[in-house]
Amino acid sequence: MRRHFATGCLLTVLLAGCTTGPSLENQGEVTAPPGDSHSLTIGSAGFTESDLLAQMYAKLLSKAGYRITLLTVANRELYEPALESGQIDVVPEYAATFADWLNAKANGPDAPPVGSPDLDATMKALRELATPRGLVVLPPGKAVDQNAFAVTAAYAKEHNLKTLSDLGRSGLKVRLAAGDECVKRPYCEPGLEKVYGIDITAVDPKGVGTTQAKKAVESGQDQMVLTTSTDATLGEFGLVLLADDKHLQNADYIVPVVNRSRAGSAKVAAALDKLNKVLTTADLASMNQQVDSWRRLPEDVAETYLKDNGLL
Repeated sequence: MRRHFATGCLLTVLLAGCTTGPSLENQGEVTAPPGDSHSLTIGSAGFTESDLLAQMYAKLLSKAGYRITLLTVANRELYEPALESGQIDVVPEYAATFADWLNAKANGPDAPPVGSPDLDATMKALRELATPRGLVVLPPGKAVDQNAFAVTAAYAKEHNLKTLSDLGRSGLKVRLAAGDECVKRPYCEPGLEKVYGIDITAVDPKGVGTTQAKKAVESGQDQMVLTTSTDATLGEFGLVLLADDKHLQNADYIVPVVNRSRAGSAKVAAALDKLNKVLTTADLASMNQQVDSWRRLPEDVAETYLKDNGLL
């Protein structure tokens, strides 16, 4: 679900030159009291949604009195150690995905996943994994970016479909456009069949939320596409999401993760929590669309959203 891009220098700086800091192998000092550095570095993973969230975090923390630098670090293998070491102080993350990533890092790639559809259980597991690394996971908000399934609006109207349960009850045969791993992932074909009783006749390996996959559904070649809940372009293909009413998907709620010794203060938490109170999944999808389809700059979209919601 999260995109990855190649990096130039280790940390590609958006608003400043490359910074120096502790070795990426050094973990945060867990025993230190929560810190409150006057200068904070906000990390982005380099795709639209992450850029938007990083920009909103930066503007809220700047308003709270901090000097801010924005960095793009295009994969977790680099930015998570940088977060531990204090080269990055704050990043937007996804609860279940980050929990599973830290779990694999701590316990090996074959460790059973700890992320689940249960947000409370996922957050508990995530915090238990993050704390020994000197990281603090702040509370999640309402916005979630998780796997989702879409059909054409015409198909949904014809068969009276609003949820995945509706599709299962319909008995319709469904060819699914998705990644080739869908045939074995529990959130995809096996879960759709077991949890919802959907008759998946084949998985068309066109990728997750790709233009090719959406066009296959738009044309009627396939009946459903695997995408994400903040997909900005569904309307362009005449597609609508079916609700995951039995909660098959993991709780990938957006959470700020901070370096405890530099950004673990109540002041940082309070500034970022303001966004939690207003930001929704639909808001994120709308902002993604403004950047991806309307070619607006993430910084401008972020600032407009915060002003419109009385946060700036």
